[in-house]
Amino acid sequence: MTAFERTVRPVLFRVGGGDAEKAHEFTLGRLARLGAGARSMLRARYATDDPVEVFGVRFPNAVGLAAGMDKNGVALPAWPALGFGFVEVGTVTAKAQPGNDKPRLFRLRDSEAIINRMGFNNAGAAALAARLQTLGPIGVPLGVSLGKSKVTPLDEAVDDYLASYELLHPYADYIAVNVSSPNTPGLRTLQDKSAIADLLGALVGTKPVLVKIAPDLTEPAIAELLEVCLSHGAAGVIATNTTLARDGLAPADQPRAAEAGGLSGRPLTEKARKVVHFVHTETGGRLPIIGVGGVMGPDDALRLFDAGASLVQLYSGFIYHGPALVRGAARAAAARRARAGAVEAR
Repeated sequence: MTAFERTVRPVLFRVGGGDAEKAHEFTLGRLARLGAGARSMLRARYATDDPVEVFGVRFPNAVGLAAGMDKNGVALPAWPALGFGFVEVGTVTAKAQPGNDKPRLFRLRDSEAIINRMGFNNAGAAALAARLQTLGPIGVPLGVSLGKSKVTPLDEAVDDYLASYELLHPYADYIAVNVSSPNTPGLRTLQDKSAIADLLGALVGTKPVLVKIAPDLTEPAIAELLEVCLSHGAAGVIATNTTLARDGLAPADQPRAAEAGGLSGRPLTEKARKVVHFVHTETGGRLPIIGVGGVMGPDDALRLFDAGASLVQLYSGFIYHGPALVRGAARAAAARRARAGAVEAR
């Protein structure tokens, strides 16, 4: 058990009387206030230098922070100090929105899982653009995850995404198109062939555009989506978002299974790996993959890389295991790449 698991996590899990969203906001606030000296000390402990280039972007290591952790980019300087090789902010929408009613974030501790139905709560694309302009570069690549505003009709979705893109692409190293969250009504229909073709037709341009897909799609549906991604210039795929399934929950967490929303964490580990493997196999490796879902230890990250991921992201694993997981996963990836290089050199 790490120091974070022994001392920090129990404190955070008690914040707000155990309210997960209050603990989340408390943590973001503390990270946002870290000074340069504290960030330097953390970087010395957790940062891993293992450069890799994917879709034309150079990453200092292959382990990133997934969207959803820092939607509005309030703690951006802290994440590289905690060892992340890239950071994805958002999901952000063209129009500011409060998200769904609270409570909307739940820990399932025995399962090392989280259920959320946040509903893209964020301050809006213009607010994020202003923050990024003021902040400047953060030292690692920045991804921006875009979603549809809840009040925007589905037949106006392209214009809604495009409004956010125009504001934010100058500050992004890549753009993620989130059409797979289960918490905005109708959003997942944008994964359909014609809808994703229209979106990519509008957004593909100066910055790499990746499509984030749901783990609940059938393989034929994923194959159809990948065909569109390849033919319309997508730079890659993020696999996967949260799941609506409730498989793999510990008995103590079964009462929480009835909560609406997307499930992440340990129960998603194998499902995410299978989707990554399918995407890699189906495309013959032509589409780079960011693997995300259930990375709770370095071995989980390695299995995603072995399945075909070029990069991985953390969310629930970071909440349960802290920055030691970032360092462990990045070092495991570095060792794997070194072994592969040694074999090629023989």
